Amino acid sequence: MTDTSGSTAGETVTLRHINADAVTLPAPVPKPTSRTGQVESTLGVWHAEPPTSGGVWECGPGEFTADRSECTEVCQILSGTATVTGVDGASADLRPGSLLVLPQGWRGTWQIHETVRKSFVMIGSITGG
Repeated sequence: MTDTSGSTAGETVTLRHINADAVTLPAPVPKPTSRTGQVESTLGVWHAEPPTSGGVWECGPGEFTADRSECTEVCQILSGTATVTGVDGASADLRPGSLLVLPQGWRGTWQIHETVRKSFVMIGSITGG
């Protein structure tokens, strides 16, 4: 559902709302960083200056690497279970309701035990002075 929610300086500001738990995602595609042949599906809901974006993502069981060199990721686990482990050895077990922040510069692996669906926001680096 899309609603017009107001305007700023003459521009229309649009509200985008979906039910992330139940929305139908696009057909899955191979996950490029998978070590085990996983597939993933992403529905973009919001895009700003790359790499800033938000949406819903789903991925099946297996293991893949992740690199957040260019952005911070904030995500809410909607369904499934996984373990996320950074290159520093710190790990977190995720389940529905988990809120995860992967700060810019984080690198590590996701081990998905049961298909995970999450809502996410990627926040690009802020530069300037």
